[in-house]
Amino acid sequence: MNQTDEGQRKHGIIDCDVHVYPKNVEELKQYMPQPWKDRYKPGGRGFYENPGHGSRLDAKPPGGGGTGTDPDFLRKQLIDEYGIDHAILLPRAFCNMQPDPDYASAIAAAYNDWLADTWLGKYNKDGVFKGSITIAHQDPAAAAKEIDRWAGHPHFVQVMTDSGARAPFGQRQYYPIYEACERNGFPFAIHPGTDGMGINEQPSPGYPTHYIEWHTCLSLSFQAHLVSFLTEGVFEKFPKFKVVLVEGGVSWVPTLLWRLDAEYKGLRFEVPWLTKKPSEYLRDHLRVTSQPIERPDNDQYLLQILEMMDAKNILMFSSDYPHWDFDSPTRAFPKLPVELYNRIFTDNARELYGL
Repeated sequence: MNQTDEGQRKHGIIDCDVHVYPKNVEELKQYMPQPWKDRYKPGGRGFYENPGHGSRLDAKPPGGGGTGTDPDFLRKQLIDEYGIDHAILLPRAFCNMQPDPDYASAIAAAYNDWLADTWLGKYNKDGVFKGSITIAHQDPAAAAKEIDRWAGHPHFVQVMTDSGARAPFGQRQYYPIYEACERNGFPFAIHPGTDGMGINEQPSPGYPTHYIEWHTCLSLSFQAHLVSFLTEGVFEKFPKFKVVLVEGGVSWVPTLLWRLDAEYKGLRFEVPWLTKKPSEYLRDHLRVTSQPIERPDNDQYLLQILEMMDAKNILMFSSDYPHWDFDSPTRAFPKLPVELYNRIFTDNARELYGL
């Protein structure tokens, strides 16, 4: 399906949310010191796992192993199939749910060492794969050291953490993380996955009954974190700091900022450190990835939302490969003007990540 105006040039695609995994637990544990090596047991979200299939059924490698573990098959099914120039990799360590910050930090460090050696190393001779530095936000000082450890690596392009947290991300206990991101030039990516798990608060008023409810309401935590960043003045304190909201939805962005701007008109005395309306910080400090794009039956509604949210400057394409709700680059969007297509599918990400 052609998604741009006829006769105009499309750029190569940057996919900003691709998930890869160790082939087995031993592949990861080799990067862990004791006592964590013997203690480590991989785990996911527990009772909020997809009740059917968490990944595309056709994404299981023909040679065996789990989805997202075979670089050759991933290249065939994603990179070659759709003409992907770069895939931004986001491993799923699930370390942010752990109550022990030392254990959580050890898991994060092991995932980074593993990713650097495999997908960013021996699997990456052409440089198509770019990586995310996993951190445990339970210990901001340790997280900052982990970010500094990978500064200068040619293929790590951002820092990542889960949206599940004990407190909104604008609060000052997290500042060491943002200082490390800013001094090393890394955006801070937030991905859903451990909301209401382990130490983390549930973004809804209580625990949902079903996966569909939990999954639908994941965007609530993204909204809370964004409002926290804005009202706490994080972007004033760290003027070069950028946030990427990954897999948290899209259509809520303009209406949330309309509400916040309206609140600001009467309550700006409470947040005197802000020098402009909350919405005016987005272009310089926020990027949002597209999957899961909320596509209504009438495509014109989505196109209006894209205009309202300034998608030309803040939206980046993502597929969420190899998960069940994968968004195909050729099917996820209605037909777009070529300039908007290029901004969403490649240019915004190239500029953010320096590709």
